[in-house]
Amino acid sequence: MYCRVRRPAAALAGLAASFSLAAMPSAVAAPAGRPVPLVKEEVGGTELASPGIVVHYPAKGAVPLPQVPASAYVIADANTGQVLAAEDAHGLFPPASTLKMLTAITLIPRLNPDGTVLASQLAAQTAEYDVGLVAGRRYKVPDLFRALLLISANDAAVALTQATGSLAKGMALINAEARNLQAYDVVAKQPNGLPANGQVVSAYDEALIARQALATPAFMKYDSTLSAEFPVTPRQQVPLVNQNSLLTKYPGGIGGKIGWTEAAEATYIGMARRNGVTLIVTVLHCTSLQEITSGEKLLNWGFAMDGKVRPVGQLVPPLRTVATSYTESRPAAGAAGPARPHDAARAGRPASAKAAAATAPAAPAMPTLPLAAGGGLLVVAAIGAGWLSRRRKRRPVALAAAPSGEDAGSHPPTPQG
Repeated sequence: MYCRVRRPAAALAGLAASFSLAAMPSAVAAPAGRPVPLVKEEVGGTELASPGIVVHYPAKGAVPLPQVPASAYVIADANTGQVLAAEDAHGLFPPASTLKMLTAITLIPRLNPDGTVLASQLAAQTAEYDVGLVAGRRYKVPDLFRALLLISANDAAVALTQATGSLAKGMALINAEARNLQAYDVVAKQPNGLPANGQVVSAYDEALIARQALATPAFMKYDSTLSAEFPVTPRQQVPLVNQNSLLTKYPGGIGGKIGWTEAAEATYIGMARRNGVTLIVTVLHCTSLQEITSGEKLLNWGFAMDGKVRPVGQLVPPLRTVATSYTESRPAAGAAGPARPHDAARAGRPASAKAAAATAPAAPAMPTLPLAAGGGLLVVAAIGAGWLSRRRKRRPVALAAAPSGEDAGSHPPTPQG
């Protein structure tokens, strides 16, 4: 059974540091205007640390939460940031292809939308489900993002990540973006969400990612495209049909991402808007083929109870919201530009030339503690943290090696699973 990782050592150290900082003069406080990163256990509010269901029904007119076959979920209002209800919000689970949303919001502002990307041998050999990239050929950046988000192409994820200069550099940017969003539960190892030891997310952190996606116009244009064509070669076109049925079957559906692997089971991020209210739902470790249905049920509850229930937590803002675009950095290796304008009519929705995204800040400098006031407490905290870290038990996260054909978005079509 998947379980949440508790971090008592960090909490003890943070408590001791708080006492020490309280004794310090105000001159050593964090610079004005720069948010201070939260202690991981405090992100979103203390109620979200519960592994169970948390909800505050109104005294009258309460609609019961639907029962869904998932281990974790979050329902949140994207406009206010209020978390309306949740189950095991910070529980750690494999993300499957929902991780591609983090990859997209990280890379869209950094890659030239008029440029092309050279497909490497590594990208071309990435496990299915893929769009069929050919090593040595160049592909337009918007085409790759559409393949990534519409049909969950694993090879497109690798090619786009390598376009930052290298796969390692791209993964560093992806994890840095998670830290900037204060999505501290995220550990990304593969840009496409294919299984990797230690790769995990939480339902709460995926809600933070979805909220940033909503604030990225280019992402929403790619993600809401219903169909397009991908030119694998000049003579071969692959149809791209959006796998997220929320867009066509759910009233108000505006985007999201589905995922599946054997280890993760079904995962889902859904976004919908009605009467000016935009809701986010995230679902992890769900029974296969039930993830979108589960998301719809939770969204229905959210629209019915938004503004009536007392929130159980809050979606925190990014640490920094400095706009980043491909024009502000050196051209990435493998990413050429400009290229011929992509066929907007065929693709359905053109990509925005630039999109704002948060960038990870440098770690704030630790203020100098007065020796008498803080030194002793910090030593005690360090000793206590080390003792607790040796004694605490971490609930295992089941991760399996990726068999061929795993993670075709929601579920690989037969015979691919």
